Amino acid sequence: MNLLVRISTFAGKYFAVWVIAAALLAFFVPGIFSPFGSYITILLGIVMFGMGLTLKPVDFKVVAKRPIPVVLGVAAQFIVMPLGAFVIALILNLPPELAAGLVLLGSVPGGTASNVMVYLAKGNLALSVAMTSLSTLLAPIATPLLLLLLVGQWMPVDAVAMFTSILQVIILPIVLGFVIQRIAPKAVESSLPVIPLISVAAILIIVGVVTGANGPNVITAGWIVFAAVFLHNGFGLLLGYFIAMALGLKEDDRRAISLEVGMQNSGLGVALATAHFSPFAALPSVWGAIWHNISGPLLATIWSKKASAVENDQNEDREYDVLPEARRKSVR
Repeated sequence: MNLLVRISTFAGKYFAVWVIAAALLAFFVPGIFSPFGSYITILLGIVMFGMGLTLKPVDFKVVAKRPIPVVLGVAAQFIVMPLGAFVIALILNLPPELAAGLVLLGSVPGGTASNVMVYLAKGNLALSVAMTSLSTLLAPIATPLLLLLLVGQWMPVDAVAMFTSILQVIILPIVLGFVIQRIAPKAVESSLPVIPLISVAAILIIVGVVTGANGPNVITAGWIVFAAVFLHNGFGLLLGYFIAMALGLKEDDRRAISLEVGMQNSGLGVALATAHFSPFAALPSVWGAIWHNISGPLLATIWSKKASAVENDQNEDREYDVLPEARRKSVR
């Protein structure tokens, strides 16, 4: 068990490196991941099940105690990122499938990797976890609606089918994990250290499947897709921070909202794009899985060296002194 824990910790710590390695392997040996092509949604469901196992009722307590930062942060996430993706797609004149994929990446909820980054950046962890949880629960309604409004000019959108997919791939596994955690807490607690390893493996396979299916497209469109994802992520990080600043929120809240708005659940983006658009449309989310796990740690490192002005305050709204082990090691 100790060996698995060490491997799990190592896998989570260097997640971005493994994503790049999986993408390169799939690019040069595309057939290696092809047998998993029909299991993308199942793999993502496994990742979300792991999230459900780590979810606690206290994660939602901050919503009741300080609802304004949470609601404003989630609203910014579902406004800034989809509209930002739409504008970038128009400016770069992206092909229809890539434009739809970029808007999809901007319309999915935040990922659990953002919680880790907020913790490292000395931001408001309770706010971050609450935003991730609330945006995930809102995704079945918000994501299909946003795509229906913004993507229709490029590709047809079946909002009902997408709503059903998100329920099956995200909500049901999370609820199941949460219920099992409440029924058998000791058994779940003993298994938590290895959950990140399973999540990392699932995400790597998803990235490998999509990259392998898009070998020629990666060559022809790889750099324009990366430029779009780079601009989109930077737009979200900056706007998230300055929106929080304009609303008069404290520095640790600004850091949390910035990282939550800028870092998306790219695994969900890959699964939805593959299922409802095409593997080509999943490329922005594949690049997102790589770049978000580079930009996030970079920004968190910078902020970690600049103590928040309220870092030593006795903030009664903060529910965590340290990040729980499972969340510290979890991945997007």
